Amino acid sequence: MARGRRRSKLRLSNIYTFGCLRPSADEGQDPHPIQGPGFSRTVYCNQPHMHKKKPLRYRSNYVSTTRYNLITFFPKSLYEQFHRAANFYFLVAAILSVFPLSPFNKWSMIAPLVFVVGLSMLKEALEDWSRFMQDVKINARKALVHKRDGEFRRKKWKKISVGDIVKVEKDGFFPADLLLLSSSYEDGICYVETMNLDGETNLKVKRSLEVTLSLDDDESFKDFTGTIRCEDPNPSLYTFVGNLEYDRQIFPLDPSQILLRDSKLRNTPYVYGVVVFTGHDTKVMQNSTSSPSKRSRIEKTMDYIIYTLLVLLILISCISSSGFAWETKFHMPKMWYLRPDEPENLTNPSNPVYAGVVHLITALLLYGYLIPISLYVSIEVVKVLQATFINKDLHMYDSESGVPAHARTSNLNEELGQVDTILSDKTGTLTCNQMDFLKCSIAGTSYGVRSSEVEVAAAQQMAVDLDDHSRATTPRMSVQEIEVESSSNHDGEMMMTPRIPIKGFGFEDVRLMNGNWLREPHADDILLFFRILAICHTAIPERNEETGKYTYEAESPDEASFLTAASEFGFEFFKRTQSSVYVHERLSSSGQTIEREYKILNLLDFTSKRKRMSVVVRDEEGQILLLCKGADSIIFERLAKNGKTYLGPTTKHLNEYGEAGLRTLALSYRKLDEDEYSAWNAEFHKAKTSIGSDRDELLEKISDMIEKDLILVGATAVEDKLQKGVPQCIDKLAQAGLKLWVLTGDKMETAINIGYSCSLLRQGMKQICITVMNSEGGSQDSKAVKENILNQLTKAVQMVKLEKDPHAAFALIIDGKTLTYALEDDMKFQFLALAVDCASVICCRVSPKQKALVTRLVKEGTGKTTLAIGDGANDVGMIQEADIGVGISGVEGMQAVMASDFSIAQFRFLERLLVVHGHWCYKRIAQMICYFFYKNIAFGLTLFYFEAFTGFSGQSVYNDYYLLLFNVVLTSLPVIALGVFEQDVSSEICLQFPALYQQGKKNLFFDWYRILGWMGNGVYSSLAIFFLNIGVIYEQAFRVSGQTADMDAVGTTMFTCIIWAVNVQIALTMSHFTWIQHVLIWGSIGLWYLFVALYGMMPPSLSGNIYEILAEILAPAPIYWISTFLVTVTTVLPYFAHISFQRFLNPMDHHIIQEIKYYRRDLEDRRMWTRERNKAREKTKIGFTARVDAKIRHLRSKLNKKQSNCSAQDTMSPRSV
Repeated sequence: MARGRRRSKLRLSNIYTFGCLRPSADEGQDPHPIQGPGFSRTVYCNQPHMHKKKPLRYRSNYVSTTRYNLITFFPKSLYEQFHRAANFYFLVAAILSVFPLSPFNKWSMIAPLVFVVGLSMLKEALEDWSRFMQDVKINARKALVHKRDGEFRRKKWKKISVGDIVKVEKDGFFPADLLLLSSSYEDGICYVETMNLDGETNLKVKRSLEVTLSLDDDESFKDFTGTIRCEDPNPSLYTFVGNLEYDRQIFPLDPSQILLRDSKLRNTPYVYGVVVFTGHDTKVMQNSTSSPSKRSRIEKTMDYIIYTLLVLLILISCISSSGFAWETKFHMPKMWYLRPDEPENLTNPSNPVYAGVVHLITALLLYGYLIPISLYVSIEVVKVLQATFINKDLHMYDSESGVPAHARTSNLNEELGQVDTILSDKTGTLTCNQMDFLKCSIAGTSYGVRSSEVEVAAAQQMAVDLDDHSRATTPRMSVQEIEVESSSNHDGEMMMTPRIPIKGFGFEDVRLMNGNWLREPHADDILLFFRILAICHTAIPERNEETGKYTYEAESPDEASFLTAASEFGFEFFKRTQSSVYVHERLSSSGQTIEREYKILNLLDFTSKRKRMSVVVRDEEGQILLLCKGADSIIFERLAKNGKTYLGPTTKHLNEYGEAGLRTLALSYRKLDEDEYSAWNAEFHKAKTSIGSDRDELLEKISDMIEKDLILVGATAVEDKLQKGVPQCIDKLAQAGLKLWVLTGDKMETAINIGYSCSLLRQGMKQICITVMNSEGGSQDSKAVKENILNQLTKAVQMVKLEKDPHAAFALIIDGKTLTYALEDDMKFQFLALAVDCASVICCRVSPKQKALVTRLVKEGTGKTTLAIGDGANDVGMIQEADIGVGISGVEGMQAVMASDFSIAQFRFLERLLVVHGHWCYKRIAQMICYFFYKNIAFGLTLFYFEAFTGFSGQSVYNDYYLLLFNVVLTSLPVIALGVFEQDVSSEICLQFPALYQQGKKNLFFDWYRILGWMGNGVYSSLAIFFLNIGVIYEQAFRVSGQTADMDAVGTTMFTCIIWAVNVQIALTMSHFTWIQHVLIWGSIGLWYLFVALYGMMPPSLSGNIYEILAEILAPAPIYWISTFLVTVTTVLPYFAHISFQRFLNPMDHHIIQEIKYYRRDLEDRRMWTRERNKAREKTKIGFTARVDAKIRHLRSKLNKKQSNCSAQDTMSPRSV
């Protein structure tokens, strides 16, 4: 392997103050005390062979996300199958069918069971195989690993061991948790992107120990050895405690030297690291949970129905065995044809108890058709076909990436229609990791006429509302007109001709472009604004040799968008050295540029606590300037008295930008004289080089001394680009009655801005921020912190309860540190109670483990269906914990998809997945299961009636082949058609009437009222079928010659009535017909007649008593056809009457829509149709609709006040007197 590339000469550590620069151990810092439980790991660097024996044999780097393996598949899968009540019953029945007591052939019980269980296990195996193949792909990635004598070779990830030296190149993923030894930069700095871990796209800076900086090329590792003693594997992403023993010295390690698996190396040619944790010991895998076996709520309810039928089965079996014992004791001696003089054990009148007990086993097998064995396999088939339709839905296909929707498991299709709460990641899920510079306020003037996505969508919604309210009286206002009014009050001359899109720059306003800013009234302030954008940052430029343009590697996407904007305005940052930044400035409209150098004297970088960053520079004229940008609340309180000239208009513009969903920062500056700066710099340098735990606090204090008396220049407004259609999707889901929680690893400010962007937050919404006031100290402090948080929760709950305004909306915002306490057992239910009462919930700075814990709390605490959606490895825990996990097929890795139940390419497809497919699948499965129990009760109870009618003899009225074909062939296809093709309304109607989704959420089609109703219908049908047939046929001449019907004729007639009744019943149940349904329903009836005819044509040795039964006995007998018609009409009449009365007197939402569509009223009366659509929205306090409603209420309130004032003035005027 070639030697390492020449190291970059730029010492990046000179740029940083807080985050990266740390005194090295050889400057006096003591090593960590590594002892006791939890700190037992020892790693021998560059000696992986030392870890092949216990106690140092650590886990391999092989990672598995599958549910089964070759050893566990059969036991775990069989357990899952026989965990189902019906399957367990039929397992027992199949075992008993081997004995002579069975009324059926043993294969008629064993074969269906093997088929059903085998098919279900095959489906599980195929789904897990896809997960296995994804694992194989990940484990087969290759990395450069030190072999020997300074030579690095490519090695598969799964073969990497603890202690290996790994070289990772730019844009590569780290294969394990590494200790950073050195990088291509002289001072060991590297940039890392941790989006897969915490969702953040801004780059993190890591720095190696100074003692390992000499390991700067491949050959330097030839003789390198060292020992790491550190903490054991744990899920904490932000902590690490350990020591490095090297060169007879001990050096302390901290998280700034650790490179975590699935992080990505950015803006750094290469780094060297030693493997500390591998495989499932890595922090990302410690944050994941094992793949759970998920079952839908309908399936769990179905088990209770099975238990109910089992109780019914046992009850009637006990009745049958008691009846048989009674018959044996009192009537058997009179039955001469059974030879009572030589009785058998089963017919011995002297021992009726034994006869009854033995007959109980026969009865349990005979009435087994009450339990639908084919239900599970039919549901499996239906769910697989439903999943196929989801996979093939072109409306959920992303043409840009070529990725379709994919149902990775079909077990949870119907659960999609019952979701109550959605828990979503932010970065990569709601946003597309792109910032666009859109607007700015400079010297009290707002620039930028282009509308944000929030403004455009709100304008569209308002245009629809205006059209609905004033179509008849006023001309319709176009979306474009509203959009322009909402975005700017400037004249049309400021609009620009369309330009080529530039990533990170969406600004449009001719007043600032092409040097036109020089003609603006406050050109000097504008010049200073542009210079702050170009100078106040920590980014590094990279020149594209083909285009000549510069791109920027920045710590945050905001910085990159600022630099792109500055470049477009004529201030191009193009070079950074150790002490200066260089900018090409275009100060004339001619296009000529001037190269300017600004010497960087000090840089005070951004932290979540400071909420600002500053840079102290000396320009070419020798003037020292402090340039500062940060949150407006922080900047405004540091303004000088003469620096508030533009404070009023800037505040107004910031409020407007916030309402438009934009992220804002205020820009300011201060001129410094030499004496003041020199005195301050001496103090700053002293604090910077100090050693101790209070170093950061001291630096902040010194920084505050210089960051004061600022002069406000203006403010920026960037748009965190949401994924396409996210606001509209959230609005539609809110109208469907779903709640949305955002769980993100981002800073609180970022999450709040995104909340505004996607309308989870809006102006006027009351924000409840629960934060830790003091989280440091001993146990006493921890107790005080808990009491403080509990006090905040209690006050917030009281505030929500005492709120009288029905339109008031609350948003709960909580960070990860606070969540640590809020999720403890003694506080989590207070937190949940508050969160449930709030319209939106945003959890910031949460770890992957906390995401999973919050998901579990919502799932178990509310008892309702939860759905988690995310795109990265940091989302795997919550995806697996939720009832339904949805993975976004993101750019960075496939971990979330691999762990998910469903995957989609964009968040916006979640709307169709839930509102359309979820609604359909729920109703289809619910109706299918109810119908299944109906038909099996209607069929199974006739066996009981006949056995009672024949003295509890254990005789079946039906031929064995009838019993075998009933569930497998003759009634299976129509019920599958119901489960696959049924549509109460079309997909377009589902999207137009989102409130229809509430039918699944409220479980209207599978509650016990409806289940018992279908069971009652089955009992009624069984009574009608049996007693009408017996009444009509029993004492009547069945044939022309006067013969009465025998048992086989009665059984075949009764079976014909059952086939007609259950198929006509399913036809009445369906709302949507295609030729497929017609073929399967009426074809099943025809198939019954074809089977009887063909079976009857077989020789008597095969057909037995069924020989020519249709051609010679049934078909010529009019009573057979009359009985079939009479019984069929009688059985379906109650259901027909029920649905007729329901549609007339108490119609459901979909009944009304069906009637409107049938009579084409939606085309004839558009206003009525729109009015019905507006009614079909759940009252919501989030989303664009809620924002528009709040805006309309605000306008009406202002109008009412204005009218009141006018009335008061009219009353007080002399004219009125």
